[in-house]
Amino acid sequence: MMKFLSLSFLVSLFICSGALAQEAAGPEPAPVAAQPPAPQDKAERDFIPIKTFTAPGHIHQPLISPDGKRIIYREKIGEKNYLTILTIDKDKEKKRLGVPLRLNWYRWAGNDRLIFSVGNSFSFLGTPILVPGLYSYQLSTGDYEKLSDRNQVLAGGTVLHVDRYGRYIIMAAQDSVRDYPSVFRVHLTDKQVVKIVDEQDRINEWVADGDGVIRMGLSFRGRSMRVFYRRNDGEEFDEIGRVKFKGEEEDIETSLYDIIKIVADSDEGYLLSNRDTGRFALYKFNYATREFGEKIFDHPDNDVTDYQLNDDGSKLLSVSYTDTRDRKAWFDDKYKNYQSALEQAVPGQEVWIQSSSDDDERMVIFTTSSTDPGSYYLFEPGARKLDRFGGINDSIDPVQLSPTKPVSYKARDGLTIHAYLTLPRSAPPKMLPLIIFPHGGPFGVRDTPDFNRDVQFLADRGYAVLQPNYRGSSSYGEAFHLAGEGEIGRKMQDDLDDGMDWLVEQGIADRTRVCIYGASYGGYAAIWGLIRNPERYRCGISYAGVTHWKKQLRYSTKFFRSRYRKELRDVIRGDDDFDLDAVSPAETIERLQRPLLVGQGKRDRVVPEAQFDLLVKRAEKADIKLETKLYANDGHDLVIRKNQQDWYKTLESFLRKYNPAF
Repeated sequence: MMKFLSLSFLVSLFICSGALAQEAAGPEPAPVAAQPPAPQDKAERDFIPIKTFTAPGHIHQPLISPDGKRIIYREKIGEKNYLTILTIDKDKEKKRLGVPLRLNWYRWAGNDRLIFSVGNSFSFLGTPILVPGLYSYQLSTGDYEKLSDRNQVLAGGTVLHVDRYGRYIIMAAQDSVRDYPSVFRVHLTDKQVVKIVDEQDRINEWVADGDGVIRMGLSFRGRSMRVFYRRNDGEEFDEIGRVKFKGEEEDIETSLYDIIKIVADSDEGYLLSNRDTGRFALYKFNYATREFGEKIFDHPDNDVTDYQLNDDGSKLLSVSYTDTRDRKAWFDDKYKNYQSALEQAVPGQEVWIQSSSDDDERMVIFTTSSTDPGSYYLFEPGARKLDRFGGINDSIDPVQLSPTKPVSYKARDGLTIHAYLTLPRSAPPKMLPLIIFPHGGPFGVRDTPDFNRDVQFLADRGYAVLQPNYRGSSSYGEAFHLAGEGEIGRKMQDDLDDGMDWLVEQGIADRTRVCIYGASYGGYAAIWGLIRNPERYRCGISYAGVTHWKKQLRYSTKFFRSRYRKELRDVIRGDDDFDLDAVSPAETIERLQRPLLVGQGKRDRVVPEAQFDLLVKRAEKADIKLETKLYANDGHDLVIRKNQQDWYKTLESFLRKYNPAF
């Protein structure tokens, strides 16, 4: 699978949430004087310990071998990553492989070999770029081998195809970042490396079909993408069209190449396009003639986000979409029946068939819900057995958590905003303290009702939590997406405020006890909410939030051509005459009237520390007091357990001081 991101989605990757606006009419400012901690009552003594929420993950991403005899998964013990091999028929015997560097991904290559990528990575516009480190491990001999030469830089996508029998892999590599990638067949048994496609001028990405034949090349330049195609191995690549990303007449719709999967020995394939309704649907598509076939699947309200083929790409298995939750629609009757049976076996859970043996007699099943971080099962349909072998965080008892429910409300301009509401178990749903919790992005991202550690932590401490999918959030169709362009700090922020008003009208939330909290773009929205509407919020909490839009855009787009850079800026800014300084907290911090906690990781490469430093400096100059936390060894996401625990302790103390729940 290969994804090509729209302009607005790229914006989401380097920002992660936002807002702007005219001053909105609202209630009188709520009192924010510091209050003493609440007394130690039963509700407080029964809080789930912070160490439970931050317990290291047990297992992640298990994959079953083609013959169904072994399962491999990732474990984190302390601060180290391991690959663990579980042999099913030997009383679930385990063997751990120490991985000294960062483990990026892994997969089976036959039944006796693993390939995996290790090393450091850095983020470019939110997309992880891997430092070379592709390895092979043979289970029967215990031999490790590096598959990429030291002088090679792995291209985006890296491994394009893995032979199902473990004989070889197809990978793209380049000698330096200035070169274009060639394609190699790496034989895993005799270590032979054969170049099968030479580097070609301006082709940045290669696409293989289900048999591993390189069928397509993609060239990205400024606002356009050139598409090169061939019917079979040995033919020359011909340019079949160009995609203009925005604002000009297109030879091929940009949306056609969101997800590319080409059927082996055929020009036929599938594409996602929003050509008919403004919502992405799945179509048959002929890559040689560039003609659409029949529409295979669409949803009346939401985008189709992905689709799954069988191993050789000859059969469509399923499509994925999100309405109130993530879902998969099966076209294969066998899998459809399995899905139905599994959902009956674990009621109230999302159920995902994550990995299966070649004969489908053994499968790895993942289940999750808003109150369950996730469990993994071995499913043997023939024996009608479902055996749990681990979970993401087994320290958490789902019974102690609070269910998350889908809700919707009308924004002030009539747009329907979908959201998720989590109510604390410790109090009846009436006049509750409220946390508005906007997601990052802001574009190309959305919240779902999956387990969210922050949400559950806050609900456990007595707060109602609202997660609005404000305008611009993904999967709601083109019109909803476009409604968010140019609305950072404006209508996007209105959507958050309107969610607060709706909950107050329902009698669920206490208008005088509302705070706003978010990370990345959500962190920006939290700061801006306090500055923009001090009458609404008692306090705000931001982690890794954007504080100065012009500087953030210069940082995020410094590698882009000026034409593309301008386009990105326009998506954020909207009107040509609008000054982004008007919605930048660092430029307006003197207006802050409410308590604000600001956190940042020094190693953040998405929203750099300079954004944090500038806000702090400007606040000091304006004699505005902030509460701050700076983590020297962490980045855009808090991944170090010690830092996670410290942040939750700081968050808890801050809320108890300025907006106590009890």
